[in-house]
Amino acid sequence: MRVLVVEDHRALNTLITAGLRREAMAVDAALDGHAALEQVATTRYDVVVLDRDLPGVHGDEVCRRIVAGGAGSRVLMLTAAGTVRDRVEGLGLGADDYLPKPFDFAELVARVRALGRRSTPALPPVLDNGDLTLDPNRRVASRAGRRLDLAPKEFAVLAHLLAAAGRVVSAEELLDRVWDEATDPFTTTVKTTIGRLRAKLGQPPAIHTVRDGGYRIGAP
Repeated sequence: MRVLVVEDHRALNTLITAGLRREAMAVDAALDGHAALEQVATTRYDVVVLDRDLPGVHGDEVCRRIVAGGAGSRVLMLTAAGTVRDRVEGLGLGADDYLPKPFDFAELVARVRALGRRSTPALPPVLDNGDLTLDPNRRVASRAGRRLDLAPKEFAVLAHLLAAAGRVVSAEELLDRVWDEATDPFTTTVKTTIGRLRAKLGQPPAIHTVRDGGYRIGAP
C-alpha cells in the first residue's frame, strides 16, 4: 500500500510515517498543502492521511483537489476539532474517513488499511499460493505451517507478489508500491530484499526470476 502523510507538525508527521512503515506500508511525507499537491500530482497513493489545518494550502482545499483529480486515492482526514459538525464538514469535502486528534495509533492503522482495501480491487482476506499463506491484516506469513519471521519490506514484497497471482511483477513496480520516494530508483534494494526473502522461504524455490521481466510466485 502506498500512503502519503500530510501533517505540518514535524514530530507527529515523523511518528505516523515511521509507524506506518513498520506496518509494511510505503509511506511518503509532506509538511504543507503545497507539497502534498505536488506529490499527489506525480504519484498514485492508495491513501492520503491529511491534516485539516495545514499551512499554505488548507487541508480542505487539498482534499477537494485530490477528489477532483479522480486518481482514486482515499482520504483520511485528521483534525484537532472533533465535533460532529467538523466530521460532517470533513466528509462533505470528499474525505472517506475522519479521525479526531489525539488518536490511538492502532485505530489509525486499522482505518488506513480499511481505506486501502477500498482503493484497490478486492483481494481475499488471506493470500496463498501452494504451501505459502499470508494474512495482510494480522501481518502473519507462513510456509508449510512454519511461521516466517519477515522484515516489513520482505513482508510487503511477498504480499505484493502473492496478490499478483502469478503475474510477473517488475522491480520498478515493487519499488513504486513497496518503497517510498526517498529510494534511489537505481538501487539494488529490490534484488537484495528478494534474496533475503528467498532465503527465509527456503526450498523448493517459491519466487522465480523472469528474464527481462521481474519476479513471480508459482511454477517457473
